[in-house]
Amino acid sequence: MGILDDKVAIVTGGGRGLGRAHCLALAEAGATVVVNDLGSGVHGEQTGDSPADEVVAEITKLGGRAVANHCSVTDWAATETMVADTVTEFGRLDIVVNNAGIVRDRMLFSMSEAEFDAVIAVHLKGTFALTRHACAYWREASKRGERVAGRVINTTSGTGLFGNQGQSNYGAAKAGTAGLTVLTALEMRRYGVTANAVSPIAATRMTDGLDVGASLQAVDGFDPRDPANASGVVVYLASDSSAWLTGQVLRIEGNRLNRLQGWTVAGVHPSRSGEALTYDELVDAVPQLYGVAPAGRATGVGQ
Repeated sequence: MGILDDKVAIVTGGGRGLGRAHCLALAEAGATVVVNDLGSGVHGEQTGDSPADEVVAEITKLGGRAVANHCSVTDWAATETMVADTVTEFGRLDIVVNNAGIVRDRMLFSMSEAEFDAVIAVHLKGTFALTRHACAYWREASKRGERVAGRVINTTSGTGLFGNQGQSNYGAAKAGTAGLTVLTALEMRRYGVTANAVSPIAATRMTDGLDVGASLQAVDGFDPRDPANASGVVVYLASDSSAWLTGQVLRIEGNRLNRLQGWTVAGVHPSRSGEALTYDELVDAVPQLYGVAPAGRATGVGQ
């Protein structure tokens, strides 16, 4: 018996890299998997490939149960249909793994509107669209008195959490995904739904040529940048064992799991007068708050 027997999952971007590894792991744990992948290239271009069908064939060969879906996560109506078709075919939906993504890297001052919009559409809107339709389904099921144990598992990135030059579109989308995870958790907890995010370090098409995880060294045949390293965490988050955990971001570095925390207060400066903070006061107070030398009052230039 698998820990995800009788559960049904949708994995977007499930044809390659992280998504493929997640699909295989979820199926091995007993879940029925809807493998969603448009088959596009790393920049979103059409390729004519059908990686979703290839993953379905892999899962089926191993004795699992899977079907392919080829819609774009940027298509609002198509993601709604994907949820409805999943419920119609399998009778339920339990797990959503939002993993689809593209990159169009460029420095901020050279990035076009189209390059920004395309990346935001796939990563952020795509995550929202499928999550929204799945949550509507779970909310209605809860209102009917059905037991709901929904799981939303989003994919964020170190670029969205810590920053990386040349990826303002991707970083903004992934930061938004982390925020959306927290908000989904707050809104859906009452309906029996959890929402968490994973931030994997992995060698995929999207990280090709980037210095991602370069400090992680292979030891005794273990590849710390293998996309499958994050899939055990995804299976855990999809299971009933994680029902207590929601609104969290977990970073996977090789064989190490890191608990991340969001913005926290690192220092406080109360107004000296008890009134609103003034420029004159902040000239000295802000550098002190950050532990640096005060700015020159006359020129505004830091020392």
